[in-house]
Amino acid sequence: MTDRSNEDTTQIKTDWAEWRTDWAEDRTVLANERTFAGWMRTGMAAIAISVGLHAVFPEAEPVWILKAVSTLFIAASLVIFWSAWRNSKKGQVRLNTHDTERQDGKTFGLLSSMFSLGAVTVCAVLWSL
Repeated sequence: MTDRSNEDTTQIKTDWAEWRTDWAEDRTVLANERTFAGWMRTGMAAIAISVGLHAVFPEAEPVWILKAVSTLFIAASLVIFWSAWRNSKKGQVRLNTHDTERQDGKTFGLLSSMFSLGAVTVCAVLWSL
């Protein structure tokens, strides 16, 4: 009877260890998605700085310097958007989900594309001013 009890206890502990591992993997998948969102916010902040430069220094001379600095922030936002997509894609491929549903990798690519298009449009508008 003691052997059976020990086997049951061992099996229960093994099951709990597997569940904890599965839940940890699910949390990591969710953390990967939150990290992607954080990087997208950082890219949007770079765009906001670019627009803000034009609002704070409307009379700056020569104008091309202000536009060039704004373009650097736009370029930084593009790098941020695409590196966020690339890194989130790597994380999605390596991890399995158990009790959660992961975002489709195409969603990350679509969001990065849309944000990049918006950034390029903002840059074009700033250069036309």
